Amino acid sequence: MKQIVIVGAGPTGAALALLLVKRNIKVTLIEAAKSFNRIFRGEGLMPSGLDAIAQMELSTILKNVPNRQLDGWEFIIEDRQLFRVDEPMGADRPCTLVSQPPLLETLIRECQQYQEFEFIQGISVTDLLSKEDRFTGVKLADGREIAADLVIGADGRNSVIRQRAGLELVKQPKNIDLLWFKLPAHDRFVKDNLFCAIAKNNRGFSVFHGAEAGKLHLAWVLSADKKIDLKNTNWAETFAALSPSWLADHFRSCADKIETPIKLSVAIGRCPRWWKSGVILLGDAAHPMSPIRAQGINMAFRDVIVTANHLVPLLKAEASQEAIDLALAKIQAEREPEIIRAQKLQRNEAIRAELIKNNPIIRSLLSLFAPLVGNIIKQKWVKEQYEMRQGITEVKLVV
Repeated sequence: MKQIVIVGAGPTGAALALLLVKRNIKVTLIEAAKSFNRIFRGEGLMPSGLDAIAQMELSTILKNVPNRQLDGWEFIIEDRQLFRVDEPMGADRPCTLVSQPPLLETLIRECQQYQEFEFIQGISVTDLLSKEDRFTGVKLADGREIAADLVIGADGRNSVIRQRAGLELVKQPKNIDLLWFKLPAHDRFVKDNLFCAIAKNNRGFSVFHGAEAGKLHLAWVLSADKKIDLKNTNWAETFAALSPSWLADHFRSCADKIETPIKLSVAIGRCPRWWKSGVILLGDAAHPMSPIRAQGINMAFRDVIVTANHLVPLLKAEASQEAIDLALAKIQAEREPEIIRAQKLQRNEAIRAELIKNNPIIRSLLSLFAPLVGNIIKQKWVKEQYEMRQGITEVKLVV
């Protein structure tokens, strides 16, 4: 029986492990962290990601972990609503926020029902094993060596497997640096959960109710040319000064309950080559995504489906190593066009957001003429979101 080692038990690794063991393929899943409660995990599942979950027959699992649907998207410029769009925006399913730690824990529990599955947690992979120009397994921090017919690097944007395999990551010129806050939810977000983007006075943030009950999430993008004293900034007043009166009052009323922010520096890029003989990268290990429209987790689940389609028949047939390597090239060839397009769409949206945030004339005109131009801009925005929400290429599980 072929032995697969998957490094990284995030959405990519955990979902792929479950697909494989359900098809009687032996998998060892390795996760360096001792728990899934790391500092930050994305929550947004677009219709494309929800479709992938449904195809993998994981919808029931999703219902049994904390989740919350988005009701719509709202854009406020200089204290005036530019437009609002209600979910699901023509899709079959609305954007849904899911708490990743319990989702991953549930996926692992499902994997553990199968005798083909082994889970190693709390021990990191330090190196790849190799023989005659082929990678043949992994070495762990405790000295153990695990042989594998294929190593799958699903260990995120700082992938150890990528580094040890000598696979290059070409980064986009600009990282996205942001602060991520949590604070008590306002009743309005409980009843009508909008992803609300606010821009005023060359500043802006986004706020929405996350999957966790009673918690707002707030993302503040850091500007390279503006220094912020993270410890001494009065964040409640900073947010309130940019917000509609009802939201400003809420920020002030819960000033002492705004949690210390997490600082995220998000490198974005793509590996020109995702694989070498005996190893392949998937998810953020191969193509770290921008946080815009939560593409990371959605692209990860779609990577999983395509990977399973190509590998399952070969692994079950005990195919040659050469045949498996050929499949790795096919996986990249099938997934790469969607990744390239999604990153381009994310980049275009980031450029537009920066233009609005940094140009007071544009902001003033958009606010002043919102009743006249808001609907036109809304229709254009909805059209531009389609691919990032629905997916760019067709992805169907066939194994």
